[in-house]
Amino acid sequence: MVQELVVALVAVIAGCVAYAMAAARVVKQYERGVVLRLGKLHDQVRPPGFTMIVPGVDRLRKVNMQIVTMPVPAQDGITRDNVTVRVDAVIYFKVVDAASAVVQVEDYRFAVSQMAQTSLRSIIGKSDLDDLLSDREKLNQGLELMIDSPAVGWGVQIDRVEIKDVSLPETMKRSMARQAEADRERRARVINADAELQASKKLAQAAQQMSTQPAALQLRLLQTVVAVAAEKNSTLVLPFPVELLRFLERAQQGQQPPEVSGPRQDAAGPAAEEPRVPDGTREPGAERSGPVRPTPEQDEPDRFMTEQPLAGPDPVPDFDPEQPSARRRSEPFTRH
Repeated sequence: MVQELVVALVAVIAGCVAYAMAAARVVKQYERGVVLRLGKLHDQVRPPGFTMIVPGVDRLRKVNMQIVTMPVPAQDGITRDNVTVRVDAVIYFKVVDAASAVVQVEDYRFAVSQMAQTSLRSIIGKSDLDDLLSDREKLNQGLELMIDSPAVGWGVQIDRVEIKDVSLPETMKRSMARQAEADRERRARVINADAELQASKKLAQAAQQMSTQPAALQLRLLQTVVAVAAEKNSTLVLPFPVELLRFLERAQQGQQPPEVSGPRQDAAGPAAEEPRVPDGTREPGAERSGPVRPTPEQDEPDRFMTEQPLAGPDPVPDFDPEQPSARRRSEPFTRH
């Protein structure tokens, strides 16, 4: 009898342990437990920790409450300005109502993924290519609103949606590259033309300033020669400037004394003429003393002819035999 009681007690204890093991559940910190009792939603959502259910009656479903990162597959679409693009994105969401996520939708992950793809296609068709490339923040906000509206009834909250990449056709890439290159070239030409205009104004001012001082041009030429000669990698051929010759010619003309108008006289005066005898002959040995000085008519015939008066006969000086120096210039000399 006692043996039968012991066996029954052991069987009861084993049944209780088996029941407890079947009813015991552990809900993790980032999860929530939704209990369906006989197919009906239980009012209480099980918090994290140890919990018990009725085996065979209750069914516990654990829902992850963490933020889920889901990539959206690349979608092909046509923008509003008729450009074919391929856009992919990434979506961040989390479950805020575990009961709705279990009851309202069959698979909330698959539902969110499909909703994100359709919303991405819709946002591509409503946007221009420039908006997809430059104004992504605005598109992200619009895409988030489009996905979050139906997801609220599923107990899911959309935290953020980001467009990752926009793929363009190769022809469009080349066209955009040519456009950017043309714009850069246009800006470079405008800047170059502006620089040429400013340089021409400065050169005109410099030329006007150098025109007042001719020596400044020669100094500038010498500075250029010094700058070129500093490289020491080429042969410099410098022609002699004509302006420098004219400058030296004017300087030389300024140093010459002014010419005396009229017939030229010797510095010694009348006393420097050759001694003559009263009868009009030269003294003996005059030919050996040196060459005969040419007359003013022979020295400068052109100036003498231009300086003589044109009207009237030449005055004939009075002949005085006592003054040999007063003999007329045109009388020939006689020798003995």
